[in-house]
Amino acid sequence: MHDLLSTAPFADVRNILTEIASKIMQAKIVHIHAPADLEGVLALSQIESACLDNGIRYQRKLLPSHRNIPRDEVPQPQPIGEGLLVHIDPFDDTWQVKEIPATEYIHIMPLSVGVRMGTKKSERMGGLDVVAQCSAIAAIIAPNGTRVRRLRPFSGSGLWLREALDTTFDPIHTFLRDHLRDEGSLRTVSLPEVEKPASAMIPNLAERMLSRLSKSWPKMNIDERSQALSEMILPTLNDSTLSTPRLEELVWHRCVISTSPIDIASQLFMASKQWPDEDAKVKLFASELLDDFITTGNLIQ
Repeated sequence: MHDLLSTAPFADVRNILTEIASKIMQAKIVHIHAPADLEGVLALSQIESACLDNGIRYQRKLLPSHRNIPRDEVPQPQPIGEGLLVHIDPFDDTWQVKEIPATEYIHIMPLSVGVRMGTKKSERMGGLDVVAQCSAIAAIIAPNGTRVRRLRPFSGSGLWLREALDTTFDPIHTFLRDHLRDEGSLRTVSLPEVEKPASAMIPNLAERMLSRLSKSWPKMNIDERSQALSEMILPTLNDSTLSTPRLEELVWHRCVISTSPIDIASQLFMASKQWPDEDAKVKLFASELLDDFITTGNLIQ
């Protein structure tokens, strides 16, 4: 794995995340609290994996799902006895780094960071979500840990789930995707190269046409592939529910782990569809998914 903290999106938060990792490694016991949502599971799993790989004592606590609490209620971690409390808060507002509120515990929330892009190196702002932050923290705690490396490809999954891609190009997502690809944690392929993509992710997509194109794909040259993909997705452009940036990712930049038949975006989509609505079921579901995810590195078995 290459150092995430050395990449542009982490420049503004490098010292903050390094300090958090240091406190976790020095604590007698770490209490990790996160909501029982997909975003919470993805972030919590990174820290939990690092604790397991490094032999750090910890306890996890799944808080009520974001969808099951009143909109005006501010999520709070539960009181602990001894040890260090880490509260992962994926649905908090995106804070400026210089304005992070002081707390008695470690509070991990989305942060606004800047990256420089293009030939003019103009600065673009974006949100660094909690999953990416927790992945960077985990890599500091256990850089060669088996479980940390297993979950590494999902470092950008929280960025995929955020709304930024629904409106415009997200520079943070692109930076992290390319970093994971370049270090070998995942491959980026086009849609026809995914063996089992989740259906219904792209509105108005002709599944039979995709199936035929996937079979013909290995024999086609670059121009033929480009033309065939353009023709296939043309009907989807009339649907306003899917933004152009997200559509481009789903068509041209599917992230795949090794030889897995299901790409990461499909795994996230399928897992979110399985999530129960009832408050009584959601914590058990999230807890069981966490155990399987840390063990296998797959959200969908």
